[in-house]
Amino acid sequence: MSVAARLKGKRICICTGSGGVGKTTTAAAVAMGLAARGQRVAVVTIDPARRLAGALGLEQLGNEPRLVDPDHFARQGLELRGELWAMMLDVKRTFDELIELLAPDQGTRDEILANRVYRELSSAVAGSQEFTAMAKLYELDASGRFDAIVLDTPPSRNALDFLDAPQRLTGFLEGRALRVLLAPTGAAAAIAARGSGLVFSALRRVTGVDLLTELGTFFRVLGGVVDGFAERASAVGQLLGDPATTFLIVSSLEPAPVAEAVFFRRRLQEAGLPFGGLVVNRVRVLARNPPPVDEAALTADLDGDGDLAARSLQALDDLRALARRDAAGLRRLAAEIDDRQPILVPQLDRDVSDLAGLVAVERFLFVSRRQRPALLAERAF
Repeated sequence: MSVAARLKGKRICICTGSGGVGKTTTAAAVAMGLAARGQRVAVVTIDPARRLAGALGLEQLGNEPRLVDPDHFARQGLELRGELWAMMLDVKRTFDELIELLAPDQGTRDEILANRVYRELSSAVAGSQEFTAMAKLYELDASGRFDAIVLDTPPSRNALDFLDAPQRLTGFLEGRALRVLLAPTGAAAAIAARGSGLVFSALRRVTGVDLLTELGTFFRVLGGVVDGFAERASAVGQLLGDPATTFLIVSSLEPAPVAEAVFFRRRLQEAGLPFGGLVVNRVRVLARNPPPVDEAALTADLDGDGDLAARSLQALDDLRALARRDAAGLRRLAAEIDDRQPILVPQLDRDVSDLAGLVAVERFLFVSRRQRPALLAERAF
């Protein structure tokens, strides 16, 4: 079953998996394929290497979607009947936009955005990147501008960070310690009561920053947006469970990504969240009936270099052994994930870093079930 079939009737596709398995490439190729089939699509990436912009022919991506020139794809033989928009998440900017939206008035908004503690917190709190990714997803969906949105999830230590981020961030903002600091006595009084005034005075002399005042201001003005954060996190949770949302788990066949994929699938089941399918990248494909190679003929083709012919045959045997191992690993992974027909993207000749590579990946993601065997055979050993 192709990605097109799995995403039929879906408005949001979230590509997830451990780092280094090709999530960004998969997300871009999925969005590109949907746009080729007539949809208006936005792809949101969190890409530390910033490869996506170059691959799409853009000098840079910003925190708002940009329309990709369809001529770039036409030159690679792919016609876009719809539109493809792309953006790269700016965590700090998205957090600021959320504050601007949730602040009760302009004065509160300006105080928070100018506060030194907030400026550090908005980038450094555990889960802020994941939370802002979901906030941006919610914003784009609510705008009604797109038929489909494809989200490339943040590179996390653990894929579970993504699902837990809204709860962890709002848990911090609503935590007992923070509530004490938001009490009417104010943060400055709470800290001073613990005898920390001398420490902050010393810091002020050394750094020139009145941290005590900054903290007091931060905790005072934050009280006006905590409830808004909680409401947004709740709305994000509802969006994740919406029938029009689905998760694609992206993996390779190395042990660590496989374990992460299985664990993430289990978490989706426990949370009752929709699973759209498994995409397995960089698979070495074994030919159904691999033909024998005549060493003498190969030697002749190599201008009589028997040593090179022997080493070439050994390399082919090694590739076929790896392909057999991949086939066995794929069967186990498909059974554990409970997807009997995972979508395979074979090992390509080089890393996907340009539009030609993205178009190649798109072919394998969207090829029909009937045509898939012949296409995979082109990459078989």
